[in-house]
Amino acid sequence: MDVLYTAEAVSTGQGRTGHVTAGPYIDLEVAPPTELGGSGKGTNPEQLFAAGYAACFHSALHAVARAHKVKIDDSSVGGRVHLGPNGQGGYQLAVLLEVVLPGIEHDLGQQLADEAHQVCPYSNATRGNIEVTVTVSED
Repeated sequence: MDVLYTAEAVSTGQGRTGHVTAGPYIDLEVAPPTELGGSGKGTNPEQLFAAGYAACFHSALHAVARAHKVKIDDSSVGGRVHLGPNGQGGYQLAVLLEVVLPGIEHDLGQQLADEAHQVCPYSNATRGNIEVTVTVSED
C-alpha cells in the first residue's frame, strides 16, 4: 500500500480505563460506560470509533456527491457502535450509520450512501468483519 497519511495514538493506563492521546487535539480520559460496570466518566473506545467512522463516512459521502455533481447542504452522518458478546467468550461490534441529506430525494440519497460505503476506508476495513448498516433518514 502506498501510504498517504499515518495517524498515531497512544493509550496508557489499563486500556479501557486510562488515557488516550492522538496528535495535539485529542487528550482524553477513557472509562468504560456504566452499562459495562464502569464509571462512565470518560470517553470509551466505541465512542471514538463511532466518531471516526461517522466523520470518515461523511467525507466519503461528500466526495461521491461531488462526483455526481449533487450538492448536499446541511448533511450529517450519525454513527452508533454496538458492543455485544460474540458467543465464544469474546465481544463483537456492529455499526449503524444514519445519513441525513436534507432536500435530496430518498432513492438518490440511498444511492449516494451506498456508493460512499464502497469508498469509505472505515467501511472497507470493516467489510466482512462486522455488521454495518447504512440508512438514509429524514432527520
